[in-house]
Amino acid sequence: MAYSITDKCIGCGICRKLCPTGAITGDPKKRHKVAADLCIDCGACGRICPQESVLDQHQRACRRIRRQALAWEKPLFDYPRCMSCAICRDACPVACIGTAFSPDTADRKAYPFLENLPACLACGLCALECPVGAIVMKAPEAMTEAEKRALSAPPPGTQPA
Repeated sequence: MAYSITDKCIGCGICRKLCPTGAITGDPKKRHKVAADLCIDCGACGRICPQESVLDQHQRACRRIRRQALAWEKPLFDYPRCMSCAICRDACPVACIGTAFSPDTADRKAYPFLENLPACLACGLCALECPVGAIVMKAPEAMTEAEKRALSAPPPGTQPA
């Protein structure tokens, strides 16, 4: 079941602009609608809505989380556990996960990293789809300094593709 928008919607359009699949439509100052066949349940609309007028796929009201407050969770990669399958990259609806390679030809792994930090919607689809649990979602405000430094940098000893 897809996300939906209640009559609390004021038609500001921020959810429509942020939706990675174009599932949200509506005119300014009028209630917007979610096309269930296009919604991927990423939750970005619910996190951004200033009126908290979005219901999740279970019909629970979504709570607004200010994007600038560093409260939106971001993926952290466990490189020893990662198997370089690229499923996380394919699962990301906004293509913010990049790939880095080691210059060492003996290391044939492709390492994922958060290449475009501002584009990340905190949807968690990368972590959900990872077959080996090598990705955890964590809000930057709860990260250690080392985790924050590593957040959008390729793994040490690698270069972006």
